[in-house]
Amino acid sequence: MDWSLKTFEQLSTHELYQILKARVDVFVVEQACAYEEIDNYDQQSTHLFLHNQDKLAAYVRLVPKQTKFKEVSIGRVLVVKEFRGKDYAKAIMEKAINHLINEWGENVIKIQAQHYLYNFYSSLGFEQITDVYLDDGLPHIDMILKNKNV
Repeated sequence: MDWSLKTFEQLSTHELYQILKARVDVFVVEQACAYEEIDNYDQQSTHLFLHNQDKLAAYVRLVPKQTKFKEVSIGRVLVVKEFRGKDYAKAIMEKAINHLINEWGENVIKIQAQHYLYNFYSSLGFEQITDVYLDDGLPHIDMILKNKNV
């Protein structure tokens, strides 16, 4: 297994294709949700991903503050179907959180979470800050993680 952390410019064409294909497979096809997956936040973001034997296994996007939200955010969290059940979601989220706190010096991280994942994100320290709302037809909540070491 190989972890990678790259800016948009550092991504190879092959890596970018794997990432975009996985995001469409998960968020558009699996969830039967037609929406604008390519949203112009990728260019400003840092991309954290895990390869398992040259296949993309897990991915998240780290979005700088004042880009999508006033806070820094983690988005497009996914584990490719064939790699689910191996705790990759927890591992990649922990890496993302640690990177944002320790490398970017951030103390508040925001996410837009699908409501059914509330318990997962709560287990990582995120707290719900909005009521449930529909985003592209799916129930979502906004959540915040505050660095308790500050």
